[in-house]
Amino acid sequence: MQSLPGFSEFYPDDCAQRNYILETWRTVARRYGFVEYDGPTVEPLALYEKKSGGELVGQLFAVTALADGAAAKGALRPEMTPTLARMVMAKARDYKKPMKWFSVPNCFRHERQQRGRLREFYQLNMDILGETAAAADAELIAACVDTLRAFGFTEEDVVVRLSSRSAWQQFFANLGGKPEDEYAFFQVVDKSERSPEEKTTEALAQFNLPGLTTESVLTFMRSKEPVADLKGVLQDLEARGLGKYVAVDYAIIRGLAYYTGVVFEVFDRSKKERALAGGGRYDGLIKLLSDGKVDLPALGFGMGNVVLGNLIEENAIAKEKRTAWCKTQHSCDVFVVLTQEAQRPQALKIVQQLREAGYRTEFALTETKVNKQFQSAESLGAKSAVVIGEEWPQVKLKVLASREEQLIASDAILSALAK
Repeated sequence: MQSLPGFSEFYPDDCAQRNYILETWRTVARRYGFVEYDGPTVEPLALYEKKSGGELVGQLFAVTALADGAAAKGALRPEMTPTLARMVMAKARDYKKPMKWFSVPNCFRHERQQRGRLREFYQLNMDILGETAAAADAELIAACVDTLRAFGFTEEDVVVRLSSRSAWQQFFANLGGKPEDEYAFFQVVDKSERSPEEKTTEALAQFNLPGLTTESVLTFMRSKEPVADLKGVLQDLEARGLGKYVAVDYAIIRGLAYYTGVVFEVFDRSKKERALAGGGRYDGLIKLLSDGKVDLPALGFGMGNVVLGNLIEENAIAKEKRTAWCKTQHSCDVFVVLTQEAQRPQALKIVQQLREAGYRTEFALTETKVNKQFQSAESLGAKSAVVIGEEWPQVKLKVLASREEQLIASDAILSALAK
């Protein structure tokens, strides 16, 4: 029986490759001062219905369960931002601002499978809460860029396409657009880059605004002049030496309803893949979910493992870095070779001592020929072998790469390995 379509199975090699991504995410996030949090896999359905917008709600895996004798409607988390907002509004007073949090959850979306998109995936989420300055937007984008650089990508491989929801809000308002129609307008803009112009024209007609034409939308979309809320971000990133990774691109608007200000998406320069990451400001979400009780500015981004994994596979440098890391996960440090089965108790004691000292240690579980044991050591990538035989209580410590060996006392193995 096979797994459900769109859900992942991780055999050992696949699991190592996944863990490489998760570990690299965690390493960079901590380097930037973010602390890890987590939340439930199932959330109340109403949490997503309240502010995520129709696009996300239509992709939910719904869950119905009995709670206190009544049916409770829930959903497998499709993303982490609503969960984060709910958690923060519950204990906002307990934490010093700004709060820099990250998570690496698995998420679920019921959508059509295609390259770079599965129904279950892992996602890095990095968020800053309680700060309105452009420095926070730049810090977040810098962390995103450095995360990709940690995998071996350069400015020749990836680009951050930077935009502003506020700029589009002003554009719509200047033409007479109503606030309640903003999200519908954003949806049209979001699809216009991929849609024929006649479809964009048809979609814009619903707003009945004479100045709102396909030409006016595309003209603004293709302009490169940074608006006010982008200038400080760009200056900050330039000062960090990361300016070559960023380009102003008003085609980016983000599909979810809760975004409010600076937004961005990250793409590979070759344009072979879907977006590697995306995010921005969502200053009003916590206030909305708390019914006005907690009002904290916030911004964040998400980076999925599926598209990232595809890009690593296609980039020689990134693939080599991943391969080298994965090899270390499957190798062992020391292989204990037993030449006489009668000495297995002594061998087990040494195995345990080595493991307690932090060495990844392997040995043959049953009586095995010596040459077969050395073959196993080689296949596991062991660096050293401890050979227990007729010299006991002395043992041979052998460096497998050079074949050099020395005879040492059995109680001196740890000190000899340390040298």
